[in-house]
Amino acid sequence: MKLVKFALRREDSQPRWGILAEDGKITALEGTPFFAITPTAEYFFLDEVHLLAPEEATKIVAVGKNYADHAKEMASDVPTTPVLFLKPSTAVNHPDAPIPLYRPLTGRVDYEGELAFVISKKARRVQAADFADYILGYTCLNDVTARALQSFDGQWTRGKSLDLFAPMGPFLETEFDPSDALLETRLNGKLVQQGRTSSMLFPVPELLAFITAHMTLLPGDVVTTGTPAGIGPMADGDIVEVFIEGIGTLRNVADSREIGG
Repeated sequence: MKLVKFALRREDSQPRWGILAEDGKITALEGTPFFAITPTAEYFFLDEVHLLAPEEATKIVAVGKNYADHAKEMASDVPTTPVLFLKPSTAVNHPDAPIPLYRPLTGRVDYEGELAFVISKKARRVQAADFADYILGYTCLNDVTARALQSFDGQWTRGKSLDLFAPMGPFLETEFDPSDALLETRLNGKLVQQGRTSSMLFPVPELLAFITAHMTLLPGDVVTTGTPAGIGPMADGDIVEVFIEGIGTLRNVADSREIGG
């Protein structure tokens, strides 16, 4: 099942959730899909809506260096336990929305294509064997990173946490198997990242158990699972596409203009 969060194409429209069919028909849900998925008789079509990031996050918990090839390209040791950092909810960005580059504040800004998942219910001290009971679905995420700021600070908060630095979507796939799926990132149509989720150092069940041993995850929170090798900078106007087999493609355009307000 593909879940979507959407708003109608008018200024006063409030975000809603729905189920997306193959013909582009969206069946609206009653409330949010957390705890229960309750369809209504109301429906819309894709050309009537803006797709939004499929989350209700209080936080994004991210995993660093979860692919050995990426740790190697960063001239880093392969970690023996998951490396965690946080992106705030203000970093959330939507499918097809611009990615602000914040020049000249940032210097180099990189793409990082990743598999992410959204929590369905309060998760604390989850056992790895029970991981599926706590995950609503899976989606694509671009862990946008101001690489120069990250390098200068020596820790990752500022470089990872600028507003709109976490585009995600376009769908939330509830029936996805995270154990072995193809992940690719394209920059202006050129393949720049390719990996399989089976190459994660710490797979999804182990990550959820590790994270929830240290902090509580709430319904709508996002966990993003790390990027394979091939990271690189974005320039103004670059089109970045993150594809995950079985989910779909997240598309955004880098934009050096001031965005937001």
